[in-house]
Amino acid sequence: MHCAKRTGLAVLAGGLICWTAVAQQPVPPPAPTKPAAAPNAVAATVNGQPILETAVLRGLKRVPPDKHAVARPEIVDYLVENLLIDQHLLQLNVQVDKKDVDAQVEQMKTELKKQNQTFENVLKDLMLDEAELRTHITADLRWTKYADGQANEKVLRELFDGSRTMFNGELVHARHILLVPPSQDAAAGEQTRAQLVLLKNQIDKQVADGVAKLPPGQDNLVREQARVKLIDDAFAASARDRSSCPSKEKGGDVGWFPRAGSMVEPFAKAAFELKPYQMSDVLKTQFGYHLILVVDRRPGKDTKFEEVKEEVKEVYCERLRESLVARLKQTAKIVVDPPPKP
Repeated sequence: MHCAKRTGLAVLAGGLICWTAVAQQPVPPPAPTKPAAAPNAVAATVNGQPILETAVLRGLKRVPPDKHAVARPEIVDYLVENLLIDQHLLQLNVQVDKKDVDAQVEQMKTELKKQNQTFENVLKDLMLDEAELRTHITADLRWTKYADGQANEKVLRELFDGSRTMFNGELVHARHILLVPPSQDAAAGEQTRAQLVLLKNQIDKQVADGVAKLPPGQDNLVREQARVKLIDDAFAASARDRSSCPSKEKGGDVGWFPRAGSMVEPFAKAAFELKPYQMSDVLKTQFGYHLILVVDRRPGKDTKFEEVKEEVKEVYCERLRESLVARLKQTAKIVVDPPPKP
C-alpha cells in the first residue's frame, strides 16, 4: 500500500470525487446545479497559479446545499494545500511516468464499466475533461512517489516506538462541546476560547456544588460515583445547549475512536491524555474550539510493528503532508477571492 493521503484528485471506485472531509459523509443526491461559474473565474491564487471556481463547485456538488457556506472555505483551503504541495514537488523534480497515469485512467474506466457508467458521463458530472483528470492523477502519483520515498523503515519504526497507543487498538469514548468563532480573526478566536473557559468553570462548579450536598460520611467510592454522574450530566446538558456540532443531539457524544485515523490530531491527542470523567482544557482544531470529556477507555493489546506497518505508514504520511503544508504556507503568496454572487 502507498501513502494514502492524496494531495490532488482522489478518484474513488465508482467515479466519485472526495475533496474534503465534508464531502466524505453520506449525502442526499445532488440538488439541481446552479449556473456554472464563468470558465475563467478564479477562487484562489497560489504563488501566481490560479485555482478555478469550477474546482470548488466540483467539491460542493457532493455537499448538501445547506452546508455549502461551511464547506466552501474547507474546500478552498484543501485545494490551496494540494497546489502548494504539487508546486513544491515540481521544484524537487519528482517525476511521474506517463504509463502510470494511463494505467490509472484505464482502471477508472474499467471500474465505471462494471457499474454501468460511462467515463464520459462521469467526467461531465464532475465538470472535468480528460486532460484535467490526468493532471490531477499525475499530482496524486507525484505525492505518492515522494511520500513513499520519505517513509523508510527507520522513520516508521521511530513513529511506532514513540506512539504505541496509536496502533495497539486502544480506544477512547468521549463527549465534546464545539464552539465556532463567528469570523477568522484572532479576536473572535480568543472570545470563543474565553466562552469555553467560562463554560468549563461553570460545569466544574456545578459538579463541586453537587458533591458538597452529599450526606456527611459517604465513602470515597460513593462520592466518586456521584461526581461521575454529575459531570456527565452537566457536560451533556451544556453540549445540548451550546455545542455547534451535530453530536449536540446526543449530549456531545462522539462514540469510540482510536488514537489515529478517526479524529483530527489535536483532538485525538488531547482525548487520549485524559482519564475517564476528566475534562480537557480548551483546545483548538481546524473546526473551532473544543472541550472534551472522556467517559470510558478500552485498553489496547501488545502489538508488533510488522502487524501494523501500513497503519504506521499512513499516519506518517498524513503528518508529513501537514508539516510540509505548514512550512510552505509560511512563504507562499496565497490570495483567496470572495465567492461569486448568486
